[in-house]
Amino acid sequence: MTVPPHPQEVPANLAKGCVLCYQGAKMVLFVTGRCRRSCWYCPLSEERKGKDVIFANEHRVTSPEQAIAVAERMSALGTGITGGEPLLCLDRVVEFGKALKEHFGPEHQIHLYTAQAPAREDLARLRGVVDEIRLHPPRECWDHIPDTEFISSARAAKEMGFDIGIEVPALPGLDLLVPALPYLDFLNINELEWGETNADEMRERGYEPADGVHNAIAGARDWAEEIVRHEKVHWCASSFKDSVQLRERLRRIAENTARPFDEVTDDGTIVYGVLELHPGTRDEVVARCRKFLAGDEFADCGDRVETAWWLLEEYKEKIPGKKSVVERYPDGGMVVEVTPL
Repeated sequence: MTVPPHPQEVPANLAKGCVLCYQGAKMVLFVTGRCRRSCWYCPLSEERKGKDVIFANEHRVTSPEQAIAVAERMSALGTGITGGEPLLCLDRVVEFGKALKEHFGPEHQIHLYTAQAPAREDLARLRGVVDEIRLHPPRECWDHIPDTEFISSARAAKEMGFDIGIEVPALPGLDLLVPALPYLDFLNINELEWGETNADEMRERGYEPADGVHNAIAGARDWAEEIVRHEKVHWCASSFKDSVQLRERLRRIAENTARPFDEVTDDGTIVYGVLELHPGTRDEVVARCRKFLAGDEFADCGDRVETAWWLLEEYKEKIPGKKSVVERYPDGGMVVEVTPL
């Protein structure tokens, strides 16, 4: 199924991979949590940080076939490969990237994040697999960025046909990256975010969340005020990731995976009713459900029946048992809210 993009104004200066992110059409392929750097602002969760694990979106996977299945469920038009440090698992990047290209076709756009500066031999292996490379030079080299291996790598990548850019979090000193712009197609600045594994480092530096809703750090936007005036520079707000990018990706997944009785919300979550079953009365209750509900209007899940929330409310006096309305992320994702009926 092809899901049309939700109406959303796309800035003119976006990298090709970011255009698909605006549509929620990019699968996130986390190829490893291993990394040789120890950036204090790293937002990775305990579940991933330092661990050699693979995730396609929020699903733990072990093979390209499993990643392709996740991409299918969201009608993905591209993939963002991230980590950790993906180039520590270059064979894995190539294996998964080739499989995605072979399955979806060469137009399946793939971008790669890396905190390393890929050498020519690495770039040669990535050619035809990755379309866009996003370099992440550490803060300590920004004051001499033109003389670093990152610019040498960017020039080589450009010569070899890659779209090339830099992507960094908003930190003090962003203007030091201006001399790098002539060698790049784009420069993305992500709003600095508070996370479970970097909270102590944030406090040590005196940083605080800007509000109680998002994870953005107060003052981070001010550090980018001057550099974002450049045509190649794009600011990616924490609120955008939460309210647009994630929502649109969830919406695509929901449209592809929702059952006939699931209600898909504007936020991309699904809402349905749950009737809990007890072993002693299970068969009787399921029989009553079959009496009042058509075959595609409910699912017998063993210890519970799931159905349209409004049907459960309509027949709640005729069918015994504990009832509730559940809102959750699609495709078996996180539960957002449970409301008793």
